[in-house]
Amino acid sequence: MKQIYFLSKFLITIFFFLPSISHAKQAPDSFADLAEKLSPAVVNISTTTIIEDRKNTYPSFPPGSPFEEFFKQFENPNQGKRKAQSLGSGFIIDSDGFIITNNHVIENAEKIMVRLFDDSPFEAKVIGRDPKTDLALLKIEPMKKKLKAVKLGNSENLRVGDWVMAIGNPFGFGGTVTAGIVSAYGRNIGGSYDDYIQTDASINRGNSGGPLFDMNGNVVGINTAIFSQSGGSVGIGFAISSNLAKQVTDQLRKYGRTKRGWLGVLIQQITQDIAESLGLKEVRGALVSSATENGPAYKAGIKSGDVITKFNNVVIKNMKELPKVVAGTPVGKSVPVEIWRNGKTMQLIVKLGELELAEKSNLLNTGSNSESKVKEFPRLGFSVMKLNEKTTKKYKLKDISYGAVITSVKDNTNASKAGLAEGMVILRVGQAEVKDVSVISNAIKSAKKQKRKALLMLVRTQQGNRFVAVEIK
Repeated sequence: MKQIYFLSKFLITIFFFLPSISHAKQAPDSFADLAEKLSPAVVNISTTTIIEDRKNTYPSFPPGSPFEEFFKQFENPNQGKRKAQSLGSGFIIDSDGFIITNNHVIENAEKIMVRLFDDSPFEAKVIGRDPKTDLALLKIEPMKKKLKAVKLGNSENLRVGDWVMAIGNPFGFGGTVTAGIVSAYGRNIGGSYDDYIQTDASINRGNSGGPLFDMNGNVVGINTAIFSQSGGSVGIGFAISSNLAKQVTDQLRKYGRTKRGWLGVLIQQITQDIAESLGLKEVRGALVSSATENGPAYKAGIKSGDVITKFNNVVIKNMKELPKVVAGTPVGKSVPVEIWRNGKTMQLIVKLGELELAEKSNLLNTGSNSESKVKEFPRLGFSVMKLNEKTTKKYKLKDISYGAVITSVKDNTNASKAGLAEGMVILRVGQAEVKDVSVISNAIKSAKKQKRKALLMLVRTQQGNRFVAVEIK
């Protein structure tokens, strides 16, 4: 009886667990049906670029010399120029002939040829391109030809481990299908607006600009880059997320260029030391090192030393998230921005500007001013001197009106470990501007009284302004 009882209990347990197992996604038996359906929307792209090599130069002669005229008769007008061919991929997003690809596939091209699945060729024109995200929108005139198009899906629905399929033109072998899984998402590989899906689906040269499909046949990524020391696929490929691609290509189609939201701040990553010095309970947000004068953030009251923790109700977990969220917000929109200042949370309203207009007006290079007096801080390991004509000339300081010039930093001290160096100018300590050397002394006393482990300083370096957290013993 006991044996029957335990057997029955085991069967009941299996019965209750079966429904959850049946909902798990199974590996596809074949990708053939999906590949057959989607391949006609994928195109091969070939470009021709004129490259000017250094011309073969004849001996130089004085102007008007008979030798000059003699050698000119041997010159070839096309000398030093050659044609370079390159290959890539793309995909049709509607029957009117709009095609998405990578910017690097068509950049500087004199001529762009698109070859469809049935091998029919078309010359394409560039509607718009965006080097910042490496995306481009092309257009062909299909005449009476019926084009197969695919849709951009929602890349946010992807999960690590989901199956994906890539179709492209690797090494010129058109219509090549590879498959794999989503290895990771939200990858940043160096750009301000990066939002890459990492996959182990085989991606090689020529796959650039081609689509990455989910199992419903929607484009979830644009294959763009690989990580490889050999130049071939090693199972680490990167595809621009479809959500970012849609945002960019919609603007390219509408305006012929991008129109990104612009906040007007320089930001840096928050470290554990910086968080501690600001009284933040956790490492989060983006630290504002400076705000462009008369820029959107400046007008709204955002200051150097503020930490942006939310933008337009989106939580900012780290510095890299802020540029993407801001860029994706419509120009001219007024949005709430939550900041951390002086140990308190505040909310300000910012009306966004346009990044591209700011770049044209050269408003992005924002600086801050600087001043202070002779004082040593032996426990921290540095000394400062009041900003005057002598120190300004000695350290070749420009556009400085307040702050404290660091005159020396001792080795193996908290100051040297934090990265302070002679010639830097301390602009702010904590939340206070350094209008006098006493500001630094008072800030150190205050930090010790509040039992903080580090003191946050905004310093001017040759590379620009940056925050430094100096540990306090």
